[in-house]
Amino acid sequence: MDEGFWDKYGNQLEAVIILVGAVALALLIDRLLLGRAERATERLETSQFSREARTRLRLVRRLVFVAIIGIGLALALSQFTEIKRLAAALLASTALLSLIVGFAAQTVLANFVAGMLMAIRQPVRIGDLISIDDDVHGRVMDIALTYTLVNRGDGAVLVIPNGKMITEVVVNHSAGNRSAPVTAELWLPPDADLEAARRALEGSELTGMRLQELTADGARVEVRATPGAGSDRQARAAEIREHAQQLLRRASLLRQA
Repeated sequence: MDEGFWDKYGNQLEAVIILVGAVALALLIDRLLLGRAERATERLETSQFSREARTRLRLVRRLVFVAIIGIGLALALSQFTEIKRLAAALLASTALLSLIVGFAAQTVLANFVAGMLMAIRQPVRIGDLISIDDDVHGRVMDIALTYTLVNRGDGAVLVIPNGKMITEVVVNHSAGNRSAPVTAELWLPPDADLEAARRALEGSELTGMRLQELTADGARVEVRATPGAGSDRQARAAEIREHAQQLLRRASLLRQA
């Protein structure tokens, strides 16, 4: 007796139906539910809660999408007898397989775990201005499962592994006490009169000057000022440094460029 169409191709059709259904369900949840929630938080961009919610929601969207597709793919593959036999054979060597996969994907897994920790603890959020050593400085555009996108402000976008974001020292210029004074450093000639420098800076927007280091090459001083109206402390520090240099040049304490 000849096999019917469903008897012959039933497993393949069921696998396709399951996979298509999983993709449709993932897209439905992502676009209609989580996507709508994220767009709602974007309309509250000035709110602290909004930035935290956006960071968590973006990670939740990706996790839910990947989880649904993964479950659908596993169910689709389970329709094939050959796959079941292969899975049984692989289970017999689980220890060896785990060792191989773990060694090959340890960097990816480390970045994935780091992304989860960032979403839970939120040391950095979308929209924060951050610095890492002298190589990275910019505003966080997105936090994915394994990497973070940082806009440098010059047209370039940095792709930073989340493992680096967790293991290295990250300076978050958008966190902390926003009313704290902004500081900048500059060098004075070795024979400069520090008291004269202080008098030159008095009466300006600068609120103080402090000696940080004295060497044969000169004196490194720190100047302080109020944060100002802007939120970019790095740009404010550059303004303070330029203003202090102008005042010191007028007082003949710095050589003219």
